[in-house]
Amino acid sequence: MLVCQDGTTAGSLSAGCIEQEVAARAREVLRTGDSTLMTFDTRKRFGCAGKIDIFIERAENRFFYDLARDLDARRVHVAVTRLGKNEFAQTIAPPIRLFIIGDGLDSHPVDSLGHLLGWEVFEVSDPNLLSIERDDWTAAIVKSHNYGRDFVALQKLLPLDLPYVGLVGPRKRRDQLMNALLDLGVTINAGFFAPAGLDLGGETPEEIALSIVSEIQRVLAKTTGESLRERKLPIHQSEYPARSTNSWHGLPR
Repeated sequence: MLVCQDGTTAGSLSAGCIEQEVAARAREVLRTGDSTLMTFDTRKRFGCAGKIDIFIERAENRFFYDLARDLDARRVHVAVTRLGKNEFAQTIAPPIRLFIIGDGLDSHPVDSLGHLLGWEVFEVSDPNLLSIERDDWTAAIVKSHNYGRDFVALQKLLPLDLPYVGLVGPRKRRDQLMNALLDLGVTINAGFFAPAGLDLGGETPEEIALSIVSEIQRVLAKTTGESLRERKLPIHQSEYPARSTNSWHGLPR
């Protein structure tokens, strides 16, 4: 959670139970420069059956410069915080970058959901103009609904070995495209999802967009997509490995 001197905040630490108190203490930390640790026993105060420790420190301008540099370069940024002799390391990945290849009214709900999630979304109507640099946070959806344009797009995308390339359309056209691509020596890797989307029972463009965006999130987050009710482990990762570094604001990798 980021707290500015004027009271502006970004991000959150809970469902809204503790943010106001944390922000008030954070402004004091900004004034004095002295870090502090707050502890909330949510079992007694909020009925959330848990306990949370919040470490508050003043961020140096260098931190934001280094963070912006790494994210602009599509690199993971590692932020390291020291509390006594202990270190807390947090990896901050670039936002997911989604390319929608093909136009049509069904692009709008995918674009809207992507922006709502903070993704970088690009619409490319002509696959011949497609130019993508591969990284681990880039996905593409091919949905021109035209065999020739879909073929051109997949011929460019599949050799990049992106973590996710989805094709919208029937299985029959998928099979025709795959056979033609294989004849050209194009490798069909595990990141190819066709038909694209999770089985959510979607029928409308908005419901189908939800199933596709959900599948992209599942694949890039490397999760199972199972119901949280069935999960045996904690929902959120609670521990991060300590790293040895000479700079608290982190190192790119």
